[in-house]
Amino acid sequence: MTDDEREVHIEVRELTMAFGSNVIQRDLSFPVYRGDIFVIMGGSGCGKSTLLKHMLGLLEPAAGEILYTGTSFTHASSEVRDAMRRSWGITYQSGGLFSAMTLEQNISLPLQLYTDYTAAQIRDVVRYKLSLVGLGGFESYYPSEISGGMNKRAALARAIALDPQILFFDEPSAGLDPISSRLLDDLILQLTESIGATVVMVTHELPSIFAIANNSVYLDASTRTMIGYGDPKQLREHSEEAVVRQFLTRSADAGETG
Repeated sequence: MTDDEREVHIEVRELTMAFGSNVIQRDLSFPVYRGDIFVIMGGSGCGKSTLLKHMLGLLEPAAGEILYTGTSFTHASSEVRDAMRRSWGITYQSGGLFSAMTLEQNISLPLQLYTDYTAAQIRDVVRYKLSLVGLGGFESYYPSEISGGMNKRAALARAIALDPQILFFDEPSAGLDPISSRLLDDLILQLTESIGATVVMVTHELPSIFAIANNSVYLDASTRTMIGYGDPKQLREHSEEAVVRQFLTRSADAGETG
């Protein structure tokens, strides 16, 4: 299926991100297609996490807009924005679990807020979601009682509690060893295929990028705009921009570039 035949799920249109007079990125325009695993990538300080925050509505653009299924999120009312957000699942670098809550309580929270499920139905959903991420039987554990990789998986269980259409990840593999990171990549791939979600992910981890991503945008810190878009494997081999090819062919021990 060609891009012309695919449904645009998210569209970033002529977006400029700035803090006062300090422009972070300008003139960003690209689609994210339904079902993509889409990576926002680039060197240190290029604005990857800032773009994610704009897509989530945590920051407002200096110019341009972001659309979801053809509807402008940027220009929508707070009520429409809230309704759109209910079809999203979000995980943060730290996992973002509430430390004073058990895993069951953490994952129950969105179900209590946004559904009319009974307590028994919520328990059933929580157990099912935890089993999907390999944490069946850990309902009563607190985040401090499990490993970092398990915390990431529990955060993913909470993110998929409402069967979202879009999943957002901010450096999902940060702080994990290579084996745990690969297991998390495999889990993300399996879950997104099973629930049919579109994924938008900020990461600098090349193994993750090449293992699961099929689309991407490269943000350049020096020109303050995008200089690459498409399948990262294709960009690695055929990008006309040397900086993009260098980023995608750097050695694994080249250090943090986020």
